[in-house]
Amino acid sequence: MRIGLFGGTFDPPHLAHLAASLLALKRLRLDRVWWLVTPGNPLKNTRGLAPLNSRIAAARALTHHPRIDVTGIEAVINTRYTYDTISWLIARCPRVRFVWIMGADNLRSFHRWQNWRGISKLVPIVVVDRLGPSLYAAASPAGQALGRARIPEYNAATLPDRHAPAWTFLHGLKSPLSSTALRAIRGRTGFSGKTASKSRTPKGGK
Repeated sequence: MRIGLFGGTFDPPHLAHLAASLLALKRLRLDRVWWLVTPGNPLKNTRGLAPLNSRIAAARALTHHPRIDVTGIEAVINTRYTYDTISWLIARCPRVRFVWIMGADNLRSFHRWQNWRGISKLVPIVVVDRLGPSLYAAASPAGQALGRARIPEYNAATLPDRHAPAWTFLHGLKSPLSSTALRAIRGRTGFSGKTASKSRTPKGGK
């Protein structure tokens, strides 16, 4: 199987998260995308972070897609670090071809992630453009360091079959939505972000 891994706090999950997942599913010809809802981002202040179970439920209500699975596996294996999570999954799913999915804003700060070079050697990476960050993400320290491993976007469908390090940039998503902005709105108005889910029933746990 070809599975995309999409990690984040998802506080709250929003339609740009879903659009990025659907874009990766289509362009990389993935079988599934797994959302990895983290207990907390080590690089961010987690005060005021919504409970993990609430964020998982909101993500399932938003996605409601047969090929997108939402999981809190990092809480189960007791880690908040992407390198540990991917290593754990690879060890238990040796026949799966994993791809890490991230937004262009995350590529900008990727060099600050624990063992980011190790992550780039574990799995191929697809970077989905964002309105604004896309303009300078590739010029970030990590983008420059991994420049030789970048493949043309027209070869994106081959990414899951490549040996890491390998990455590509997917264009086509130009959503201004961000969890940071939605949290700010929620803090001022009490908005929960549930309007994006259209009151769908959450998936059952897996």
